[in-house]
Amino acid sequence: MSQDAPIQETNSAPEAAGTGAAAAVAQQPIKRLQRDGVDYTLIGTAHVSRASADAVRELAASGEFDAIAVELCQARYDALTAERKWTDLDLYRILREGKAGLVMANLALSAYQRRIAEQFGIEPGAEMRAAAVAAKAHGLPLQLVDRDLATTLRRSYASVPWYKRLYLMTGLALGMVSSDEIDEEAIERLKEGDILESTFTEFAEHSPELFEALITERDRYMAARLREDNAAQAGRRVLVVIGAGHMDGLARHLESDQADPAEERAELDALPPRAKWPRAIPWAIMFLILTGFFIGFSRSPELGWQLVFIWVAINGGLAALGALLARGHPVTVLSAVVAAPITSLNPTIAAGMVTGLVESWLRKPRVTDLENLRFDITTLKGWFRNPATRILLVFFLSNLGSAIGTWVAGFKIFGALS
Repeated sequence: MSQDAPIQETNSAPEAAGTGAAAAVAQQPIKRLQRDGVDYTLIGTAHVSRASADAVRELAASGEFDAIAVELCQARYDALTAERKWTDLDLYRILREGKAGLVMANLALSAYQRRIAEQFGIEPGAEMRAAAVAAKAHGLPLQLVDRDLATTLRRSYASVPWYKRLYLMTGLALGMVSSDEIDEEAIERLKEGDILESTFTEFAEHSPELFEALITERDRYMAARLREDNAAQAGRRVLVVIGAGHMDGLARHLESDQADPAEERAELDALPPRAKWPRAIPWAIMFLILTGFFIGFSRSPELGWQLVFIWVAINGGLAALGALLARGHPVTVLSAVVAAPITSLNPTIAAGMVTGLVESWLRKPRVTDLENLRFDITTLKGWFRNPATRILLVFFLSNLGSAIGTWVAGFKIFGALS
């Protein structure tokens, strides 16, 4: 371990702080430490606090620092500073690349954030935006040290046992469209964490694996990123703006971790390998269904065609019902009837990909639809009304219908054979 100064915690304002702003600074937990010749000042902020934003502005303007680091990744920075707008959303590409689920999760988090903004009159993350604006105004380098949101969501999802994932997704879906006001407990969590922690805390408390991916790994990642970004910068003074809930973990890892920061970051950026047996299930289903057809036709053509009809009617019918419930175009519903029985026998493509692409081709969202996304995603009615989110619902519900139809039709087929 390097011979660095021990962590010091203080709530006092720097001498350069003005009287009014000093009070805001004094409200925030602050830790100072040194690593590899770099002085770090960690300020633990509340993500729904105007005082936190004021304190960050004051510290950034104090002249004490040579760089500012924030608990943001590039995607969250772009969203927070409006450098990337919803109008940039390319749903056709998203569906083709299989990222519809990730986009729906992002929209859910945005909906939760919008509800907080409407209820309390302040956007969560205002202090992070203040840090970014201050860095630009004072000509200071801005370091984005958090792990990419998509990686965190994927690693969090992968960390949860398969039987808990439906519960997790259901809770997220219900939370994003609930008309209830955000309760005090959720706001308290936001004062210590961020949107991710607040949304998933209920699940993380009962899942050490989820807590590891959501909190601990990000503490390690940010510590590694700070060491990497400030390597060979002895004498540099860095202001680190993070949620108060990350302060202790980040300080501990920043002070004591000895692993190579680039290797540490690469390890935490890697997606966990998928278990082999779940991937084998679709192929096994395909083999069983085709075997059923073969047995049926070998007995009699009438029985064989009866089994084919069962497969098409149930699988295609339930996929079409999903597209219909999502208020898809009539041609989209018809495409579900045709696509689902075929895609269910081809594990490399899903019925929802076909129906989603058809819907996006028939009802391509207009610019105004994409601009209204931030409002429409906060209500269930808005999700069905907006063409962009309707495409995602068509994708999800037709996939769900096809999945249910595969099992129901499969049992029916082998019931008829027996």
